[in-house]
Amino acid sequence: MTLAVVRNIGSAAALRTDEDVAAFGQEIVDQYALALAAAGLTDGYVASCRRVIFEFAASLAGPLWSASCDDADRFLTDQRRTGRTASTRATKAIVLAQFYAFVMARYQGDIHALTGWVVEQPIDEFNKPAGVLPGRVRVPPSDSEVDDLFAHWRASLGDARKYLPAARDYFAASLWRRLGLRINETVMLDVRDWRPDLGGFGKLHVRFGKGGRGRGPKARLVPAINGGAELIDWWLADVRHQFGRDWSDPDAPMLPSERHDPVLPRCRRVGSEALRQGLVRQTARWLPSWSGRLTPHVLRHYCASSLYANGMDLKALQELLGHEWLSTTTRYIHVHANHVEQAWGRANARVAARFEIRDPVAVVPEEA
Repeated sequence: MTLAVVRNIGSAAALRTDEDVAAFGQEIVDQYALALAAAGLTDGYVASCRRVIFEFAASLAGPLWSASCDDADRFLTDQRRTGRTASTRATKAIVLAQFYAFVMARYQGDIHALTGWVVEQPIDEFNKPAGVLPGRVRVPPSDSEVDDLFAHWRASLGDARKYLPAARDYFAASLWRRLGLRINETVMLDVRDWRPDLGGFGKLHVRFGKGGRGRGPKARLVPAINGGAELIDWWLADVRHQFGRDWSDPDAPMLPSERHDPVLPRCRRVGSEALRQGLVRQTARWLPSWSGRLTPHVLRHYCASSLYANGMDLKALQELLGHEWLSTTTRYIHVHANHVEQAWGRANARVAARFEIRDPVAVVPEEA
């Protein structure tokens, strides 16, 4: 994506024709795109924001700067009627709110001088779609259920029709269970990303962590705690070399496909869907009560919940999982957040103490 060079809209002449109005609106959008690019946001994110703005502009009877809350109401209502999901509607509302905040902060004076219009924020507290993430609760399986699943899965590898992909799927799921990696982070690991020389346990260099607001991948180092080091050593020492001669190539994928790259002398990278289906099959076989419900992200929630239950603090969990906000991490450990139960127990203890019957103690005055 390339951005056109635009002139300072403060120097714009009077808007005499419809073409002048359209060009002026285009310049405002281009200035907004330039600001996003200057902030380091990816081209894909900038392009998606432009699409939302132009979609909203097409629904207006007048130019962009004339939009009102009524216009936003109609736009978001039409989005719902056409089947857009709640998360899509919320994302579009956020983009529009940010765009109009930008316009009001930078170009309110220019727009008023040229058009006589005072720009208002069309997205307010009344029409802003409610957030969809805070209400989603992923309750992971219990420790015993997860232990049984992985114990049976590991024991069945020797009898698998294809040992190598079965072992690879088990390894990937174990990374989700023990280190809380995302599925895309797992797929994008290379052999060189395992650094046993760093820290007391060794560390995985996760180069394709999830970034915020279109800022691209956010890298982090994940310590191989919780049995992760032993798991990775088993994979690299006993299994990975059986896929091909690229096992010693630092740029080869950590989790390969059975197919080889037609250009480079190494295995292809496994796809996320293959790993996801491996978990689906083994769950249906060894933990049928969770069939269709146990996903890679649920195992990520399980990892966070189990580590928190074993004493890891929230700040360390935030760093391990690669969350930008601590509030995101708190949604992963709700299973073991027993503040309500503790408060209930303390309240009952106070009531019991208040009504506890004690033998009166007679106080005998000393004789004179």
